[in-house]
Amino acid sequence: MRRDTFLKSLAALAATGALPAAWAQAGANLKMLIPANPGGGWDTTGRALGKAMLDAKQAGTVTYDNKGGAAGALGLAPFLAGAKGDPNQLMVMGAVMLGGLITSKSPLNLMQATPLARLTTEYNVFVLPANSPFKTMADVVAQLKKDPGSVKWGGGSRGATEHIAAAMIAREAGVDPAKINYVAFRGGGEATAAILGGNVTVGGSGMSEFAEYIKSGKMKAVAVTSGQRLASEKDIPTLKEQGINVEIGNWRGVFGGPGITPAQRKGLIDALVATTKSASWQEALKKNDWTPAVMTGDEFSKFVDSEFASLRAIMAKSGMIS
Repeated sequence: MRRDTFLKSLAALAATGALPAAWAQAGANLKMLIPANPGGGWDTTGRALGKAMLDAKQAGTVTYDNKGGAAGALGLAPFLAGAKGDPNQLMVMGAVMLGGLITSKSPLNLMQATPLARLTTEYNVFVLPANSPFKTMADVVAQLKKDPGSVKWGGGSRGATEHIAAAMIAREAGVDPAKINYVAFRGGGEATAAILGGNVTVGGSGMSEFAEYIKSGKMKAVAVTSGQRLASEKDIPTLKEQGINVEIGNWRGVFGGPGITPAQRKGLIDALVATTKSASWQEALKKNDWTPAVMTGDEFSKFVDSEFASLRAIMAKSGMIS
């Protein structure tokens, strides 16, 4: 068989999904849209995923494009427009994007893009600046009851899980959630700087973003949003054990471009699943205290739809939306 005929045959097989996903994706020049500024959870996830895909030989090259703001909506818009039919474009996303789209009543339709896989889940941790006059979450709640506006909650975009958690804490404390003073930042780096500088009363984010500052004593962790204490951070109490009936997790996943073919979707999903089994990704899970939560394809699509409904109900109950 002539070489050019052989190569055309291989290309045809790859297009139909008859070739292993690893082969089909190995030469791909992937572009990873990270709809957040550098330094936050999405940025860390996207870059860790890209590195793992390279290490696992599921991609030839990976480039990153940070477009932060509006809980991911500023990045979602160009992704929906520019990634149509392109199997070499991926977008990191998660619960924060859903919350942001709900609070902003955005006209954007996330599900126009192609759901590929949920990767991880992570619980939020609330921290105080090292020089804070408060010592515990009980101190924060007492001040919240006294003067809701005097407590500045710092975190990600409006609708982020830490924003929802703050509203839920207020509700549990008998405070109107609409009165909380939530300061939204465009990225984890900005939120971290505000906490370290004492510009907010209490900050919330994923454990991976604050871990080094907690260990160094620059931040004091006062609560996690998990149902039980985290295995890696057993000294940090849950909200529930402090009498605040709030539990909420933050998951992260990956979407493909709108209009890619079923075979292209399968190839990307297979590549992502293979990546999650790699040593590089396992190392990232451990380093960032992420809980693996792989879910793919149609099951992931149904999960996202369910999460939209669940978050909308929680936010309505907490007074964040009408």
